[in-house]
Amino acid sequence: MNFILDPNVAYLLLIIGFFLAILALFSPGTGVLEIGALFMIVMAGYSIYNLPINWWALVILIIGVFPFLLALRKSKNWIFLGLALLSFMVGSIFLFKPETGIIAVHPVLVVLVSVIIIPLVWLIVKRGLEAIGRTPVHNLEKLIGAIGEARSDILAEGTIHINGEEWSARSNSPIRAGSKIRVVNREGLILVVEPVEPTNL
Repeated sequence: MNFILDPNVAYLLLIIGFFLAILALFSPGTGVLEIGALFMIVMAGYSIYNLPINWWALVILIIGVFPFLLALRKSKNWIFLGLALLSFMVGSIFLFKPETGIIAVHPVLVVLVSVIIIPLVWLIVKRGLEAIGRTPVHNLEKLIGAIGEARSDILAEGTIHINGEEWSARSNSPIRAGSKIRVVNREGLILVVEPVEPTNL
């Protein structure tokens, strides 16, 4: 496990764990991301516990969270994102105390990781917050009576295209793909449709 005590490895474990945790937060599902994030963060924690760190660099990293949060809310977000990126890079480079010299984490590694991860995390979090705060646009009751097109043959089940979106649908009578359909009812998220002009399969 000595390789984990390499500051460059510890840094990568920490960043990957953080990134997986963000992904897991905004796209929960199978648990794979959560397990991966936990594993990486535990490994990084072991490294950090056993490596000497510069507390002032850790403070800079924490301070960098604030412009990152402002970048999610303010109109001139690129300024705050740049400040967050700068803070992240400086804090990361000097986070660990080196055995020799003044830096332990390679600056090129920090720059490459920072310019990829920070904007990507910002984009994921921003889109996630927008999705959470978005008012639902679908009123399924308003779809009843709407005209669309069958994308597949429909009987017990099939797919229709209506109002610019794909929907699962079923019909009491056969409908050929490409036919015009009308929504007559809904069953949960499945639309019940009928042919505008009766067709036979």
